[in-house]
Amino acid sequence: MDERDGLAERFEAHREQLRTVAHRMLGSLSEAEDAVQETWLRLERVDADQVENLGGWLRTVVTRICLDMLRSRRSRREDLAEQQEFDQVPVTARGSHPEEEALLADSVSRALLVVLDTLEPGERIAFVLHDMFAVPFDQIAPIVERTTDATKKLASRARRKVRGTPVVPAAELARNRRVVTAFLTAARAGDLPGILDVLAPDVVRRADPAALPPGVAAVVRGARAVAEGTAALARRSQFAEPALVDGAVGVVVAPRGRLLFVLTFAIEDDRITEYEVIADPDRLRRLDLAVLS
Repeated sequence: MDERDGLAERFEAHREQLRTVAHRMLGSLSEAEDAVQETWLRLERVDADQVENLGGWLRTVVTRICLDMLRSRRSRREDLAEQQEFDQVPVTARGSHPEEEALLADSVSRALLVVLDTLEPGERIAFVLHDMFAVPFDQIAPIVERTTDATKKLASRARRKVRGTPVVPAAELARNRRVVTAFLTAARAGDLPGILDVLAPDVVRRADPAALPPGVAAVVRGARAVAEGTAALARRSQFAEPALVDGAVGVVVAPRGRLLFVLTFAIEDDRITEYEVIADPDRLRRLDLAVLS
């Protein structure tokens, strides 16, 4: 085995961990793979025998690459461009990335990835490394070019944003979450009776036009009509997850962890009296999204 083969073998032993770290930071499997590949290229340019802790060195390098990518993404507003491109894809073709969907299901919630996308790059790096991978703040500080105390503050701000602030009592939040979860479970299965069980008789469904297939009404009234419309869109429900939306229980629809729609609910006596599907980019940006604990 020559020297390069030996280095490649050592790198491969860390590849999956690097990909996991990069995916949490970037929210995109393809971008995570790019970051890992760039890390390998940088490793080839150094004398690896002089690296005392290869795993730590690789994590630092991939993190710095991710930080540069996050800063570049924000400055070029790539998120908006990607959303516009995604909106042009037919509804039936959206989310057709089985590997990434499987990775999401096994590793991190869609709601968390959506919320992480609202953080500043430094906040996201500090939160992901410390809260998700237990990296000490004094090791994160040089990466984000802050003092240790300033890095702790970055992570603290991120933590507050991720957790959010409910606007209803805990007991009511829990009841509403059960209702919304039951609604989603039935919707994913296309279970019409199950959907009807959680809808009030005079329920109203409103939706931004961008959220609907051509020819579907923006406003639908009555439990039967709303349930049938919901069941017909069962495939979208596979990419949906409860989240805290403006302090109340809502739903994010996020294929590949990228926000597409948000659902808000009005709930009375454990029944949904109204829900709205928000797809307009300006409206989405104004929402306060957080993870349900």
